[in-house]
Amino acid sequence: MTHDLIIVGGGPAGLALAAALADTALRIAIVERQPLETLIEPAVDGREIALTHRSVRALQTLGAWGWIDPRQVSPLREARVLNGGSPFALSFGADGSGEDRLGCLVSNHRIRRALFAACEAQGNLEILAGQAVSALGTDRERAEVELADGTRLTGRLLVGADSRFSFVREELGIGAQVNRTGRAMMVCRMAHDLDHEGVATEWFDHGQTIAMLPLGGRESSAVLTLAAPEIERLAALDADRLAAEITRRYEGRLGRMSLIGKAHVYPLATTYARHFAARRAALIGDAAVGMHPVTAHGFNLGLASACTLGRLMAEAHRGGRSDAIASSLLLRRYEAAHRLASRPIYTATNMIVGLYTAERPAARAARHLGLRAAARIPLLSRNVSRMLMQT
Repeated sequence: MTHDLIIVGGGPAGLALAAALADTALRIAIVERQPLETLIEPAVDGREIALTHRSVRALQTLGAWGWIDPRQVSPLREARVLNGGSPFALSFGADGSGEDRLGCLVSNHRIRRALFAACEAQGNLEILAGQAVSALGTDRERAEVELADGTRLTGRLLVGADSRFSFVREELGIGAQVNRTGRAMMVCRMAHDLDHEGVATEWFDHGQTIAMLPLGGRESSAVLTLAAPEIERLAALDADRLAAEITRRYEGRLGRMSLIGKAHVYPLATTYARHFAARRAALIGDAAVGMHPVTAHGFNLGLASACTLGRLMAEAHRGGRSDAIASSLLLRRYEAAHRLASRPIYTATNMIVGLYTAERPAARAARHLGLRAAARIPLLSRNVSRMLMQT
């Protein structure tokens, strides 16, 4: 065996799994298509990640949190949901658990850079950057990965951490529920006249969904979801016209806005793998579950999957048998745990998206009544807050 563990994908989930195994003697390889320079200094991609308290603790344990400048961490104190033209807002705050906030927001590229920094000097890790995978497979004895340059890697366990349209998942023959929505998301950082007070807003307006995520000072990340052609049209506007468009679409709630940097566009598709494990293989991150961004739990679930699998592998390795990290029992335990963590929120998120983006009069009425009813049920509000916080 050239390695004990081969991870395909050097994004946050793949790096987190490697970091979770830093204190073991396991020989780990990460294969990543992007060049090493991109891993060391990821480009700004516009995405702001809403981290739960549990995710922050995980990043601390992995040794990554200390690489993030505290000045670049924005507190998320409250979340509000708006519907259509109604002035009513359903609010979720800290649930009384002793925390003064729901969580915090950190730019995706800063988290990626911190996780790479935490792994960079890891003695048991080999990073094969700028390498594409051309073929892979597993049998009873080993996992094998062939790179585009002809290099062959063999290992005890193969882990796919290579996006929601995972090549690893496809090559292993694992099916997935895939929903290509035909919509796209545009994210852009905006400066504005008024104070956001640490409040995130998700507004399911008629014909659009727009969110404002509070960043440092009087800045927010605007997240606009529309049909893909309309998003492409808006993204092509110059900075002044785009800022005026976002100000208009948000009805001036934060005053006049101006664009910082540039807009980034992402097609919206959700995926859910039918299995998270196979013979000598597992899926983590978006390769396992690709969430809709509306509940902001995609990154948190991906990080949780890496930490869960890493913990099980570390425990098995300490038990003494080197091949135990790829045992069918361990992989079944991982799959059961991550399915329990992911399926309810994945299903609930898709239901929310389906209801709150439908334009039928009955759907509009139902979601307005639903928000009003939820506001009258304190237990429901507290449970949603706990879900958002994941303390």
